[in-house]
Amino acid sequence: MSSSGSPRAAAAAGDRSGSQSPTAQSDAAYHPAREWLDAEEEEEEDEEDDDGQDMDYEQESEQSDEIGYFEEIEDEEDYEEAIGLFDNHSETGLRNITFEFAMERPDHDHSGEEGQEDRPRMIRGRATSTQILQLLRASGFRQILQSRIGGTWADDDDDDDDDDYGLPYGGLRHRRRQTERPREDIFPKVPSDVGTELMASGNYGSNTHYVDELKKRKKRLATKLMWRELGVEPMGAQRRAAQAMPQDMIPSSVADKIIHFDTRCYSGQFSDDGNFFFCCSQDFKVRMYDTSNPFEWKYYKTVDYPFGQWTITDATLSPDNKYLAYSSIRHLVCLAPTDPSDESDPVVLDFSNLRRNNPSRGYFRGISHFGIWSIRFSGDGREIVAGTGDRSVVVYDIETRQSILRLQKHEDDVNAVCFGDSSSPHILYSGSDDTTIRVWDRRSMGDGREAGAFVGHTEGLTYIDSKGDGRYVLSNGKDQLMKLWDLRKMITPSKLREIDINRYTTGYDYRWNTYSEEDYEPHPYDCSVVTFRGHSVLKTLIRCHFSPPGSTNSRYVYSGSEDGKVYVYNLDATLAGTIDVGRATLNTRPRDTDTFSAAYELRSGSSRVWKTCVRDASWHPSAPVLAATSWNGWGMGRGTCTLHTWNDSAAADEGDPPLGKCYNTKLEWHDEFNRYAEESRRVRSRPVRRPPFPEEEDIYDPEW
Repeated sequence: MSSSGSPRAAAAAGDRSGSQSPTAQSDAAYHPAREWLDAEEEEEEDEEDDDGQDMDYEQESEQSDEIGYFEEIEDEEDYEEAIGLFDNHSETGLRNITFEFAMERPDHDHSGEEGQEDRPRMIRGRATSTQILQLLRASGFRQILQSRIGGTWADDDDDDDDDDYGLPYGGLRHRRRQTERPREDIFPKVPSDVGTELMASGNYGSNTHYVDELKKRKKRLATKLMWRELGVEPMGAQRRAAQAMPQDMIPSSVADKIIHFDTRCYSGQFSDDGNFFFCCSQDFKVRMYDTSNPFEWKYYKTVDYPFGQWTITDATLSPDNKYLAYSSIRHLVCLAPTDPSDESDPVVLDFSNLRRNNPSRGYFRGISHFGIWSIRFSGDGREIVAGTGDRSVVVYDIETRQSILRLQKHEDDVNAVCFGDSSSPHILYSGSDDTTIRVWDRRSMGDGREAGAFVGHTEGLTYIDSKGDGRYVLSNGKDQLMKLWDLRKMITPSKLREIDINRYTTGYDYRWNTYSEEDYEPHPYDCSVVTFRGHSVLKTLIRCHFSPPGSTNSRYVYSGSEDGKVYVYNLDATLAGTIDVGRATLNTRPRDTDTFSAAYELRSGSSRVWKTCVRDASWHPSAPVLAATSWNGWGMGRGTCTLHTWNDSAAADEGDPPLGKCYNTKLEWHDEFNRYAEESRRVRSRPVRRPPFPEEEDIYDPEW
């Protein structure tokens, strides 16, 4: 840290007339707040000279440079350090700084007020030093404006609905915020009462007997095995005990294998029988692996999408595992055989080839080209349903090679689709950026209308997953919430038409902006059963799933997260565990020469930071194994697929092969990456000499 302050700060200090440069003060340490203190004193003197008259606030040009002092604070630790400086250095007078700002009230009418024609009515506000430092965060300035504008103007009668006062995202919801209740009361209660009932119902795993809870027994797997072998309980109790054994086996953060890709990975899933795994990446390839032994994978095959756009968006396996369908941001779906001996080119299915007869039953005569975001095979393997970028749901018949149904009731892109029942093609779900999930019953679609809808998310949907029982469905939303829905509680189409769904959303760009809890308002028509929160749904369409009945006893729901973890939740919305993929993969590949060009975030210095975003995760149906598919690496510009297994909290595994080793996409040992990772671990394990806390003359310099 430089004791004289940054050159930018010194220049800005010298530009302001009437103030002394901090570098010229011999006994005082430099801090940007000293300039703000001087400015505040000057403002008080000016106000005294004006005999207390109101004045326009015209110091934006000065403050714009001063706020720029902190633009390099990108790390949370640096932010907390800056906050600490304001809280701890009372000798510099920084603790109780309050900044005043003023704005003209736009609805004030000056006519008819004597002497007021040329003087606008001003609204003055205050911001603490901590709030000023929050400007460094993406949502800090937005929060200050919202708190001021929402508190002052929300109660005014304003018939001009188009005037959003410059608020981000249109400001529709923020002007309505009039409640003063604590923020924690806005979110649903945890643990959820409904979720607790579901956990006790038997549909989502088994609960421990109250006697076992009182005596604190049957906690570990070895104890459960002993009680099962003793066989002293009734047959029903023994069966329940056997089923309950795997439900506590949550995979650990330590990765058994780290499979490195040269491009970002978008999705990866096990087959229904667990013998097959596929992974889609941005190089328009889908790699397939034999996972009949879930702990020791074998490379199987690679298929291409020959004319893709941006990336492969989704893939789905046929129920018999013989065919893999995969899509891109085009109206064409590739259908490839999974047999490794079959090297034929994939069959191209044109989803814009729509059957044009009988338009009264939901068939449309005209169709334009579109991109596909999500696809799913039906339970009988005869059809594929797709969610598209032209706000439609398309059902494609593989035998006739035609789209037999096109449903277009959503108001925005359809990001996710699925079948409600694994054994029936009649019930469909579709999740859209218009914040709704539509329920379609193909047996009663004379006019192409939905059977009902789920409403409760306040931002767009990124993924939906069905439990396969025709009743429960799970969704992930850009409002950072995952929700569980019950088909019996959907709202009717007539009720949906009465709700203005655009009134309860901001439509913010989740790819570049963060989402603060201050941005959230509960949906007044929320019909979800349980709400889960803790993970972050940013950057990309992050996916969520029900845990399988075989390996987890259907006990959990889980989701990827932008912070590099997989979050596993109990049905009562409490957190059951996390799998830290970012920690497991940190520094496991060297920097490439083209790292900057591949980096997702092109901000200054982003390519020098290892970042992880878990986009998809898949739990093996019969073993305590989870595969996480991620954007990973320097600048989050590459991809990984990591294999995580349950190890009963063991710190290490002495078996072969060793854990945490790197492999290429064909599961070949990657010697270069493993050497780099080992060297990085040795460097991190050495004692670190941290710089001492700056002395008084070196309080803070953002370029340190």
